[in-house]
Amino acid sequence: MQTICVYCGSNFGDRPEYRAAASELGTELGRRGLGLVYGGGAVGLMGAVADAALAAGARAVGVIPRALASKEIAHQGLTELHVVASMHERKLKMAQLADAFIALPGGYGTLEEFFEAITWAQLGFHARPVAILNVLGYYEGLLQFLDHAVQSRFLKAENRELFFVETRIPQLLDRLAIFQPPQVKKWIGSDET
Repeated sequence: MQTICVYCGSNFGDRPEYRAAASELGTELGRRGLGLVYGGGAVGLMGAVADAALAAGARAVGVIPRALASKEIAHQGLTELHVVASMHERKLKMAQLADAFIALPGGYGTLEEFFEAITWAQLGFHARPVAILNVLGYYEGLLQFLDHAVQSRFLKAENRELFFVETRIPQLLDRLAIFQPPQVKKWIGSDET
């Protein structure tokens, strides 16, 4: 594992702990000799994780759509910045560059990117670890919903385990490093209860 893809908000949120967690993650990536790939922004949690990673000596690679880069939110101090044509290209490029995926607090974009990484794992398109850093219980409602999806038989219990959740950064990175992908199929058959 050399490069971690971090999905996170382009805002700071309403609690200083969100920003602190993004900065701590960036610092810990640098301390462990890991690189960062992320959405390329200089704002919000995106900027915080990148700034901290760079300050800690990490390689920080951003991938940003041209439409967002032109609005002057692209981080100009990165090790490398890929400006791509679309959000689809952004997600693909980030996935191609990453050995693992982490979701910090964020909004629609963060959730969409996180779920795409999980869906790709579920379909067997990759076998890399995906995790949530659940800062201050930010993702508790989402986790409850996913449990409901299992109970309602739209999601296999085994596939519910395709990602893991941690509240502390060192433990999260340790788990990413020893991850072994589960071997489960996506579809729930009529013969399964």
